[in-house]
Amino acid sequence: MNDISKLIQGKNLSELDEKIVHYIIEHIDDILEKGVRGVAKDNYTSPSTIIRLAKKLGYTGFIDLYYQILPMVKKVEGSQADNDEDFLRISQEDFFKENSREDIEQFIQQVLYLKQKYLFIYATGFSAIAAEYLYKKLLVLGKKTIIATGTDSIGVFENNLEDIGALIVISKSGETQLVIDKLLVAKEQNIFTVTFTKETTNRASEISDLNFKIIDNNKLDDRNMLPNSFFPRLLMLVEFIFKTYLDDMQQKINQ
Repeated sequence: MNDISKLIQGKNLSELDEKIVHYIIEHIDDILEKGVRGVAKDNYTSPSTIIRLAKKLGYTGFIDLYYQILPMVKKVEGSQADNDEDFLRISQEDFFKENSREDIEQFIQQVLYLKQKYLFIYATGFSAIAAEYLYKKLLVLGKKTIIATGTDSIGVFENNLEDIGALIVISKSGETQLVIDKLLVAKEQNIFTVTFTKETTNRASEISDLNFKIIDNNKLDDRNMLPNSFFPRLLMLVEFIFKTYLDDMQQKINQ
């Protein structure tokens, strides 16, 4: 079920490099003990090739590569349980382990209180389903919103740049190139950017002005084949943000 396509996307890896990445993932339990020389020996290459691979992937070295990939391969502690009862449980702790009340307040001020300009939502694949839900929630709140997915023309986004006040992106992996491209264009145009991604390091979260981190039980299951509560957690966070916003609105009315 391990899908490394998003992990290696845009990194210009060779066939050998990709083979080594697969090897590291498959032997993650004893990869530190093997060390650079052991990994190189098992793959019939040199230690310098392993170091170059780590740097191509954006890490400082072999040890950094290991500790960044480890949480993608291993179950996140406390987030993936074996029984149905624990699997179905979503707690407030899930949201505030990685995010803060200040993040939610910033979203409310920068996005939900945005005047005149449009909100633009972008997502692809399974994330587009969650994006559609967010889009409809914003519409019923009277927010001017545009939505686009990977099947839409790039013109839907680029032809409306002057009218966009905030770009909201949903990307489980945070590595989809179409998403990265939109974020980079938005940054060039000084458009406020928000991303909803998995909780481990990814390009989308690093580019955006505000990132909400959602626990992803299976970080290398990019095809979403395994049971995962990422999207239920995401939708619950969205609902909590709107609850906080409506409570704030009511408080302003009562003052």
